[in-house]
Amino acid sequence: MDKIQINTEFIKLDQFLKWAGIADTGTIAKLIINNGDVKVNGEVVLQRGKKLYKGNIVEVADVGIFEVV
Repeated sequence: MDKIQINTEFIKLDQFLKWAGIADTGTIAKLIINNGDVKVNGEVVLQRGKKLYKGNIVEVADVGIFEVV
């Protein structure tokens, strides 16, 4: 599990995917999310504006599992 550090109270899911290097652009992040390829704390999330906080676990299909720290 990779740990991705944020320097704010929260980060939105689409921004997180770019910050972590999973998506190169916001458009790609949106496609990944809309395809249902992202789980947050074990639940599929389809909202690109979903707020992630430290301690959240993000799983991206065929990419990996990441912890927000």
